[in-house]
Amino acid sequence: MGLADKLKSNPRLKRLALWLLMPRNQARPRLWVKWFLNPFKHKKKKGSLVRRRTRMDVLPFNNFVLGFDSTIEDFATINNGVGDVIIGDRTRIGLGCVVIGPVTVGNDVMFAQNIVVSGLNHGYQDLSLPPSLQPVDTKPIHIGDEVWIGANSVITAGVNIGKHSVVAAGSVVTKPVPPYSVVAGNPAKVLKQYNPQTLQWEKPTN
Repeated sequence: MGLADKLKSNPRLKRLALWLLMPRNQARPRLWVKWFLNPFKHKKKKGSLVRRRTRMDVLPFNNFVLGFDSTIEDFATINNGVGDVIIGDRTRIGLGCVVIGPVTVGNDVMFAQNIVVSGLNHGYQDLSLPPSLQPVDTKPIHIGDEVWIGANSVITAGVNIGKHSVVAAGSVVTKPVPPYSVVAGNPAKVLKQYNPQTLQWEKPTN
């Protein structure tokens, strides 16, 4: 049995390990983790940039990758505590965005401002415990290449957004978005799709 399996199978060891990695009731890593563990575990590729005022709540037990020439802007928060955060090449995560894994973002993606993308949900079904103490549920989010997400949008757990799609500002996306689509609203619905026969963006017929 490997070290990770031993920690997972022993609640006391698991609590100790988590305490060593991050302060109690905090989502962010301790300074020693940022300085001495994360640089060896996580990947920031050539030309990538994490602005100084970004909150990087990344821990060594899950992956974080920032692709070539990609940028995470000031006041954004990146959290891989419950799942990997993988960001592709030439992608920009805008001011004030929140990305909570498990999330995969493709290449040439634009996030505008104050977008929330979270693959995490808290349990609530057990009435004897507050939601903060119940097990979490995760469903991976996948955002394809060339997607543009407008300001103040929310992408919920388990959603896939297809290639070259547009999410209008203020949308709440709860269902898969087909490739080459424009969606808007709460919940978001398809307004237009690209028709390769007519070479036009058209309203859906159904």
